[in-house]
Parts: sequence; structure tokens; C-alpha cells
Amino acid sequence: MQELPADLTIVLAAVFSTNLFVLLPVVRETPLRILFGVGFLLFFPGYAFSAALFPAAGTASAESEPADVPATGLGNSSSGANASNGIDGIERLSLSFGLSIVISPLVGIVMDYFSWNLSLVPILLSLSAFTLASVAVAAYRRQSLPETERFRVPYHEWVENARNKFGQPARHGERITTAVLVVSLIVAVSTVGWAVTFPQEGESFTEFYLLTESETGELVPEDYPTEYSVGEERRLIVAVSNQEQQQVEYKVLVRLQEVEVENNSTTVLRSKRLKEFRQTLASNETWRRPHTVAPTFEGTHLRLQYLLYRDGVPSNPSSESAYRDVHLWVNVTSKSVTHD
Repeated sequence: MQELPADLTIVLAAVFSTNLFVLLPVVRETPLRILFGVGFLLFFPGYAFSAALFPAAGTASAESEPADVPATGLGNSSSGANASNGIDGIERLSLSFGLSIVISPLVGIVMDYFSWNLSLVPILLSLSAFTLASVAVAAYRRQSLPETERFRVPYHEWVENARNKFGQPARHGERITTAVLVVSLIVAVSTVGWAVTFPQEGESFTEFYLLTESETGELVPEDYPTEYSVGEERRLIVAVSNQEQQQVEYKVLVRLQEVEVENNSTTVLRSKRLKEFRQTLASNETWRRPHTVAPTFEGTHLRLQYLLYRDGVPSNPSSESAYRDVHLWVNVTSKSVTHD
């Protein structure tokens, strides 16, 4: 840690601070959680990854520079030995934002491919692990270079330049220009901070669907079992995704029905409850519940119905009273038929 470059130390501090402000019970309710989270998503993973890709400074090598000019990599790239191995400061900052925008959804895609839970904590830990691994690679690659060729952020030069600039007497026109720029910057930062801290609520909805498990173990919305025998168990997965912008307690009712459809009117002739689940989900959290279905009576064109409720299951549940509903049409025989 003592030899870790200052910019990579800041990345580590940002990762740990973000995890603290997102996960700790008290501070996660403050606006700082949003501010740290936005900065973490939009900058730090990309910066760490670009630092791992380009450990060298984006200027000419020390042999082609004056001895008293450090290789910071924050000026324009010149035609030195390191010009092809490093990038300048503007390019590095641009890559940091661009790569972060690409890395965050890619991590989500990888997690979804492996059927990992796409909730807040797994996504945060996955991005944190990626960023920490990138910092480790960046530190190793930068340490492997000669000291004069390593990228570093010239904090001392920035402070000295600022002192020299503001220490000089400014003309009236420069004072006005500086004041306008400072006020504009304050207004812009305040506007962005307000928008991030108090975002407008988007559309509220809940996703409700059924899945099956393929031969490779992947969860897919296809190949639903439609042929049953009485008492035969078939495996299904019911999924609920909370996009209601608040915590919601869901209840799922599974039942088998014999129905009669005539003139766009459905009459329930017989109904039997098979399963009932409940789960509380935070906003943007998805729940997948594997279960088995075993029909209790036979018939053709029976309705295997799933009803989703948010405020409790009524005494007489129906498609009209449910918040969401999905169903499958199945055939149930008295016993399984063996095919040669």
C-alpha cells in the first residue's frame, strides 16, 4: 500500500467508501449513497481498467525529454518511445467514463448468463471485485516499468500552477470571466447533484412470468410442460421482478381449474389450490421460486393459473382481483401413458 500510486489509492478508497455507504444500515439512507454510487458506476471501474491497459505515461520517454520534466502522461502524446504505449490525460479520462458505461452492463450480462441474482448487493460486489482486480493489475504493470516511464498524476504541478495563476494580479475583465465560470460551475454541479439526489420516479410496474429449466440448467421462458397425469410432479419456476420504486410484499397463488369458454366469457367449473408463496422484494429486486406442480384431477384443456397479489389474497381470488396473472393450458390424464 505504501508503494501504491496515489490515483490507484483513490480508486481503492472510492470502492470501499461506496460499499460502506450502500450497505451500512444508517448511512445507506442518506443522499451520499446515491452520490458515491453514481461516481462508482460511471468512472472508477473504467479508470482502473484503463490504468491496467495503459500503465505508461503518454509522453515521450525520459531519454527524449529534459531531465527535470517528469513523465506524467497528462500532456499531449508526443513521438517518443512511450507514445505508442501510453495515453494522455484527456484520453485517459474519456476512456474512464466510456469504459465504465460499457463495463457495468457487461458485468450484469455475465451475472445473468450464470443465473446469478441481479440484485443490488451481488452487482455491487461484482463491480467492486472487477475494479479491485484491475487496480492490482494496473499497480503491477506500472511497477514493472522504469520510474521515468510510469504514468502518474502531477498533483504537485497542478497546485503550483494554481498558486502561480491566482497569485498574479488579475485584470478587471479576467475577474469577471473567472466569476462567471465559477458561478456556472456551481450551478451545474448543484443541478446534477439535485437530480441525482432527488431523482424523478419513473414508471412503476411488476414483471411476472414463468420459466423452465433447460437440459443445460439454463432458465428459459419456453418448453412448458402441458401433458400431466394425476399426481405427477413437474418442475416450474415462477419469477417476480419488482420495479415499483419501493419495497413490496408479493403473494402468489397457484391453482388448477376446469373452465368453459363461450362467447369470450370464461366460466370456472372446478378449481383447486395447489401452491401459495409469499416474498418481500426491495425495489429493482428479482425473485425466482422453483416449485413442483402436481395436478389433483384429470381433464383436457385445464387452466394452470398463477395469480399475483400485493395486498393479500382475497377470499374469492380471480383474474380480475389479481395484480398480475399468467396461466398455462394443460391436459391431465388419470395415469401416465408409456410410449414405446
